[in-house]
Amino acid sequence: MPEYTELARNGWRLCVAPMIDVTDRHCRYFHRLLAPGARLYTEMITTGALMHGSIPRHLDFDPAEKPVALQLGGSEPQALAACARLGEKWGYDEINLNCGCPSERVQRGAFGACLMAEPALVADCIKAMQDVVDVPVTVKHRLGLDYDLSYDFVRDFVGRLYDSGCRVFIVHARNAVLKGLSPKDNREKPPLRYDAAARLKKDFPDCVVVLNGGLTTAAEVAAQQQHFDGVMLGRAAWHNPNVLSDITRADAPGQPVPEHDEIVQAMVRYADREVVKGVPLRMVVRPMLGWMSGQPGARRWRRTLSDTAVLNANDPRMIEQAWQALNAPGVAA
Repeated sequence: MPEYTELARNGWRLCVAPMIDVTDRHCRYFHRLLAPGARLYTEMITTGALMHGSIPRHLDFDPAEKPVALQLGGSEPQALAACARLGEKWGYDEINLNCGCPSERVQRGAFGACLMAEPALVADCIKAMQDVVDVPVTVKHRLGLDYDLSYDFVRDFVGRLYDSGCRVFIVHARNAVLKGLSPKDNREKPPLRYDAAARLKKDFPDCVVVLNGGLTTAAEVAAQQQHFDGVMLGRAAWHNPNVLSDITRADAPGQPVPEHDEIVQAMVRYADREVVKGVPLRMVVRPMLGWMSGQPGARRWRRTLSDTAVLNANDPRMIEQAWQALNAPGVAA
């Protein structure tokens, strides 16, 4: 069973959550510039998509993204093992099993949060993946299902996976309501219970326990880093990406973080490479839209980067143009 030194624990100190239709490889490349030491996660990729679809389309990433984790969705041990082996071969640093997504579409596939009701099956899935890879096999899960707030439920779930050798748990500190709430509501309405997540760290002290849910500012992250081995940001990293740089500067003052103009130039170079491959420029700049949130000129920045006529030209210089417009004298909106 894996043992984690303090150095290894620090590998999860700041994570960016797997988000469907958000954390594609372009988003991850941008986030890497903002937070050089963060651990980045793919969107959830189902075993069916990998076994029957285009593997390069799902698994390709830029080496600059590392450390990067592959999140899998599935519930069949052998299929998960085959996909985990593929992920390790492709160069991923971690294989993560999704036991937290509450969407009805995912439930119809018999995976995601509903798997928390079947800890023995999840343990079999974890063991099957561990048997074929050397990278960490981890789990992202909720605190419970529907409106049962019993701590015993999540403690027993984690305990069963602990017995199978799992040592890294990413805890979204809310329940998942399987019927009646949309995925968006499930991120907001079930109450946050950081105290219950912290109990897991006390009950399983040799595990890496990463807190996810409700964290939006560097100050909130710093407060929770006192109680957990790491934190994971989701929508905050999408709506206000600059928070990743704020957290890095506060938590790791010795870690160089590129200045804004350096990030702009790096994204122009990246966009040059991607456009040549046939990638639409709009896909590359999409994660940058919220970057200047709260700054003077933020609306002008967003308007420039989302201007269809400009995007259709597929000229990466438009990123520089947006930056120049934002910094023009007298810009206030």
